Amino acid sequence: MEMTIREMKEKDWEAVAQIYLEGIDTKLATFQAEVPSYESWDRSHVETCRLVAEVDDKVIGWTALSPYSSRSVYSGVAEVSVYIKASQRRKQVGEKLLQALIFEAEKEGFWTLQSGIMEINSASIALHSKVGFRFVGYRERIAKDSNGVWQNSVLMERRSPFVGI
Repeated sequence: MEMTIREMKEKDWEAVAQIYLEGIDTKLATFQAEVPSYESWDRSHVETCRLVAEVDDKVIGWTALSPYSSRSVYSGVAEVSVYIKASQRRKQVGEKLLQALIFEAEKEGFWTLQSGIMEINSASIALHSKVGFRFVGYRERIAKDSNGVWQNSVLMERRSPFVGI
């Protein structure tokens, strides 16, 4: 399997949205209940650092950053989203995507990447740990999932050893 990682384009949205929906359906990946429109998604994410993984010209995973805050003092802090097509999980796609994202984020001046992960999503917690994120916090009953069940989340972050020091 020859995988390539490249910049996400608007034309990738249909595949990206389908993978996002698979993540929503797991009830482990997000509190979102439905995939937003491309326009809404586009407005809520950083313009750079949007990547897709492809095999045979088919998108199998994606990652992007959302601004942590609109305040300029936090301009180097962003929240990570990473989603992998169900059939491609546990094949190092997420690891390679996050490694590429870290590289791109540092080029763009981000010094802290953070992820809020549902406590029940042990695979995502392990993935983030593997690429250098560390546990920094715990949020009890932060939000209800799509079934109305309160969920806890953990906060993980990765500080750049190069940017913002």
